Amino acid sequence: MTWKQRWRQEGGGRELLRLALPLILSSSFLTLQVSIDRALLSHFSSDAVAAAMPAAMLYWTPFLLLQNIANYAMTFVAQYTGAGRPERVGPAVWQALYFAVVAGVAFIALWPLAPHMAALGGHSSPIQELEVVYFRCLCFAALPALIVAAVNSFFAGRGDSWTVLLVDAVGLTINALLAFTLIFGRWGLPALGIAGAGWATVAGSTTSAVLALVLLFQPKYRTRFRTLAGWRFDADLFRRLMRFGFPNGLQWMLDLLAFTVFLFLVGRLGDVELAATNIAFTINMVAVLPMLGMGQAVSILVGQRLGQDRPNVAERSTWNGFGLAWLYMGVVAFFYASTPGVFLYFFQGEGPKAAEVALLVPVLLRFVAVYSLFDSMNLVFSFALRGAGDTRFVTVLSLALAWPLMVVPTWAAWHYGWGLYWAWTFASAYVIALGFTFLLRFRVGKWKSMRVIESAPVVSDEDGRSTTEGEGLTVEPIAAD
Repeated sequence: MTWKQRWRQEGGGRELLRLALPLILSSSFLTLQVSIDRALLSHFSSDAVAAAMPAAMLYWTPFLLLQNIANYAMTFVAQYTGAGRPERVGPAVWQALYFAVVAGVAFIALWPLAPHMAALGGHSSPIQELEVVYFRCLCFAALPALIVAAVNSFFAGRGDSWTVLLVDAVGLTINALLAFTLIFGRWGLPALGIAGAGWATVAGSTTSAVLALVLLFQPKYRTRFRTLAGWRFDADLFRRLMRFGFPNGLQWMLDLLAFTVFLFLVGRLGDVELAATNIAFTINMVAVLPMLGMGQAVSILVGQRLGQDRPNVAERSTWNGFGLAWLYMGVVAFFYASTPGVFLYFFQGEGPKAAEVALLVPVLLRFVAVYSLFDSMNLVFSFALRGAGDTRFVTVLSLALAWPLMVVPTWAAWHYGWGLYWAWTFASAYVIALGFTFLLRFRVGKWKSMRVIESAPVVSDEDGRSTTEGEGLTVEPIAAD
């Protein structure tokens, strides 16, 4: 088989890239949104920009758990689509919507707890007051954002990633326009500062949610996928969504928590060390977040092919995803190591501490260059396992490795005075170990027999197609409704 034939075959690179490209762009919007808000607030006041990140972390830690539960309906949609059972797609999305509404309303209950949560950081009183204001605004963004996560599972799981991009792009545009207007007080409105940034996020999320629901209930989807008729609560389907979705969300939350504790411990090493670490992680985030789109695409294709009972094609998609992700991260890692000054240019400050930070960041980017190659393994193979339903292993592994390999040794680096480079060595070891373990789990192949939907056909031929169920299925993974 020629290279061109391999690229165009089922599970080949062309199929994967067509699905992944809009998801890569959509994943980049989070970085863009955070950057826009931080840039605008930096021109409003230094206290506002200092308070925004801690308050956002307080919000994202519990929100990631809920978001990734609601969005895990994507795997159900993918497997039902692959199995040729479109009538089950709508009910699966409705179970995620029920969860999104209940969880989103419950999130608002954190509003009165905001002062106590902000106090955990031990920041100055003016900063804490701003953190409380921003966090309380974000509490009202949770409900529409969770609805978007649930509805996007319908489009993404079927392979319609361009609609996901549209929904996210509209929300980002509204957020950016209103942030500028509300922070600085344009068009006759008062200058709200950090509160303006918070309410702009609420408005952007709400706009995305309304658009997503309008698109979900189009007549062509109501007829084929029962997006309206499938509104009834299905206890068995909901339990399965929680069974597989909760570990998926828990893994994201615990991973963020581990890195938050890591940053807190690095902060004890000194202000310069913390600043350099934050800059290095921010630069790394710009490169890694787009690859979340590649991971999502792999997860969708794995789910669809397992629904078709074709695990070998799912495996082919995963390896192609890894190849593309590794190639991308390899290029980025080369520039991290060879031209760190290019990345540091956007983070230059003034004063003696800024000079010390500028000396540390290039060294830390060499750590990033090494572990980012293995992080591509982590992203692609963990998402492949999620697409099959192996979420419990993903969660247990992250918890089992993060604290003994990264958090506890970093505490020792602070306590015994080993220094910043040892802390980063432990963080790199965690990422590398995670990548190799996910690869091993994938290679063992237990995921090939896993399903989140009701039945799992028996594998028979070399392509993994069942002779008793799924014969003749020709499901196009890239939706073209």
